Amino acid sequence: MELGQAVPVDPQDVAAVDAVLVALRAAVGPGRLGVAFSGGVDSSVLLALAVRALGPTGVVAVLGVSPSLAQEERVAAHEVARAVGAPVVEVRTAEGDNPDYRRNGPDRCYFCKDELFATIDRELATAHGLSVVAYGENADDTRRPDRPGARAATEHAVLRPLADAGMDKAAVRRVARRLGLPSADKPAAPCLASRIPHQQEVTPQKLAQVEAAEAELRRLGLGDLRVRHHGDVARLELPLEQITAIVAEPLRGEVLRSVRSAGFQFVALDLAGIQSGAFTLPLVTRG
Repeated sequence: MELGQAVPVDPQDVAAVDAVLVALRAAVGPGRLGVAFSGGVDSSVLLALAVRALGPTGVVAVLGVSPSLAQEERVAAHEVARAVGAPVVEVRTAEGDNPDYRRNGPDRCYFCKDELFATIDRELATAHGLSVVAYGENADDTRRPDRPGARAATEHAVLRPLADAGMDKAAVRRVARRLGLPSADKPAAPCLASRIPHQQEVTPQKLAQVEAAEAELRRLGLGDLRVRHHGDVARLELPLEQITAIVAEPLRGEVLRSVRSAGFQFVALDLAGIQSGAFTLPLVTRG
């Protein structure tokens, strides 16, 4: 691990990184590692450490592309991979063809991850000499009940080296900063389908609406945000410190025009702010 000068070294982080490097070398053997890669901080750190452990020829970043991936996220993922020095292979996934995915229950992410890992196994493993696949689950993720994609990872024998090394989200971000990754402080960016309430069908049209609205809002300088799709209503989630600004002119009018241009009729502001797992957590924690 090459350490910079700006951020103090946490001995626990160094130990965790060493554990990841050792685990990757032991697991991959003579083949190559496929990293399920989104460009987010977790998969970016995993990719960077994999390149350090195995060299750039021993790693392939696999980017799943479908209507649930925003184009801005796709472009950003390639930029991170270039900074890391890893080759990227895009694979088209067809989770939208699965009625269980479109039904959009609390287990929707399972069907998405299952499609991704199955497609990697079917289309890339032999062609790119992959001996094993890993993804960027961190230690915090393992404690959350709203991560059904983890079941798909287990079923496909996908590795989760960051979680196994005990790296939580804070540790992942510290390591990302030490490594100088462009995604080190990137806000979480769940797939576009996460903006649609459970039990309401996921369609390409809804995903495109959400993507267009969020892209327009980012052009206004709003970075960390969610546009939740409630039919004609777009419910905006923003950091609490931005709420005052967004209800004042001229930003209020610009936001209204931007979101309506994506096909929504009404624009609502959620005073609770950004909420991770807003649709799923209330369903999986009842009891």
